[in-house]
Amino acid sequence: MGKLKGLFKARDKPKDYYSGGSPFFFGGTAAGKAVNEKTALSVTTVYACVRVLAEAVAGLPLHVYRYESDGSKERTPAHPLYRLLHDAPNAEMTSFVWRETLMAHLLIYGNAYSQIIRDGKGQVKALYPLLPSNMTVDRDNEGEIIYTYRSEKGEVKLRRWNVLHIPALGFDGLVGYSPIAMAKQAIGTALAVEEYGAAFFANGANPGGVLEFPGPVKDINRVKETWNAGYQGASKAHKVAILEEGAKFSAMSIPPEQAQFLETRKFTTNEICRLFKVPPHLVGDLEKATFSNIEHQSIDFVTHSVRPWVARWEQSLQQALILPSERDSVFVKFNMDGLLRGDYASRMQGYATARQNGWLSANDIRELEDMNRISSEQGGDEYLVNGSMISITTAAQKNIEEGHNGKNEE
Repeated sequence: MGKLKGLFKARDKPKDYYSGGSPFFFGGTAAGKAVNEKTALSVTTVYACVRVLAEAVAGLPLHVYRYESDGSKERTPAHPLYRLLHDAPNAEMTSFVWRETLMAHLLIYGNAYSQIIRDGKGQVKALYPLLPSNMTVDRDNEGEIIYTYRSEKGEVKLRRWNVLHIPALGFDGLVGYSPIAMAKQAIGTALAVEEYGAAFFANGANPGGVLEFPGPVKDINRVKETWNAGYQGASKAHKVAILEEGAKFSAMSIPPEQAQFLETRKFTTNEICRLFKVPPHLVGDLEKATFSNIEHQSIDFVTHSVRPWVARWEQSLQQALILPSERDSVFVKFNMDGLLRGDYASRMQGYATARQNGWLSANDIRELEDMNRISSEQGGDEYLVNGSMISITTAAQKNIEEGHNGKNEE
């Protein structure tokens, strides 16, 4: 055991850069804009990507299952965790809001934390989200993970047993790194572009340039104030300028297209979408979305963007919330079938194939379409075989009868 402790002590402790202020993470950028969790969300593409992913994970059905003796799995609404994860993790939040909040923390900070409230038997009674910016992760002298949470009332140290921690991609496998901090240059550029655009229209796109006078101007400030009062601002653009005292106006404004303003905004939008693995059409950029490919883009989003996050959630919930004595038989799972469904015609074609080949019954299909079951007397639970579309049981019985008849004739 002594060697094991020594091994833990030799490892670097988990790194937490939120409170340390490391310039490698949140901070200044080459574009001259400071990037942090608040300024980043002021970029509409960042906010849209975070919202799309957070709502996608929060809206998935989340259930607790138990393996039966025959190997099948069944929902277990009677399990203490079921209502916490499916309905409300605490007295103040719904399951949707709780998951949406933690998913937003994951996408912004790279880590999501919740305090676990347990009863005397170790069963989870409530889950309360904790701000990642107030959390520090460390190891004690025994090598065990310790979570230190700072609040207005002071610091609280929490054992791993009392914390649900969902990390994003990180270098040590324990603490995740913020996607926003890792891509702060791209987000800083987006902030600078938006500020430029706002300043451009605030100063008025037209008229703009230089006023030239044939002689010296006695009161240059008055001329400047009069000009700005009449023509500065987007609401006063394109007004007819009246010049006096032989003044000459030389336009010097550069159209946004020539300055590649719009192209730069498109580029930053694609950069941020690439960061979060969100298809541009989901944040309102329909330039490359067509009627023929948008469905496949949406399914690709579920497969390659949402599914990895769901896997992180499921495994973290399993490790932190399921008692060690139940881990062989009880598990937590999101239902992603709803997100992966195609359009109506594609679904019906798939159901028809499954029905004709005998691996979906009418009730199986009705449940997938959120419809009420039909009775067994109406054939709701029967599985059909291709050809004459009779049930497998009937076909088997018919073969037996035909076999007996053949022997009798002999």
